[in-house]
Amino acid sequence: MDNKKLVETLANKMGRSTDDVNKLLDGLAGVLRTRCGELDSVIVPGFGAFEPRKRNERVMVNPKTGKRMLVPPKVVLGFKVSNVLKSKLKQ
Repeated sequence: MDNKKLVETLANKMGRSTDDVNKLLDGLAGVLRTRCGELDSVIVPGFGAFEPRKRNERVMVNPKTGKRMLVPPKVVLGFKVSNVLKSKLKQ
């Protein structure tokens, strides 16, 4: 499902306009960006938790050339599904 289809589906289910749903999704993305940028997790009840994780710097070897490269440290965003959503998906 692409973004346009997601927005249309949510707008139909909520009885709102697509502009309202776009603003809501942009707001959610903004909150996730700022809070996770500060290494703070964001928990959505009944859905799951977005948790930033630090990846240490490491040495990588290019399999084609055999050249060693240093990969800098970075922060990645992980998602852990809530038990409520997990049980609903199993049904």
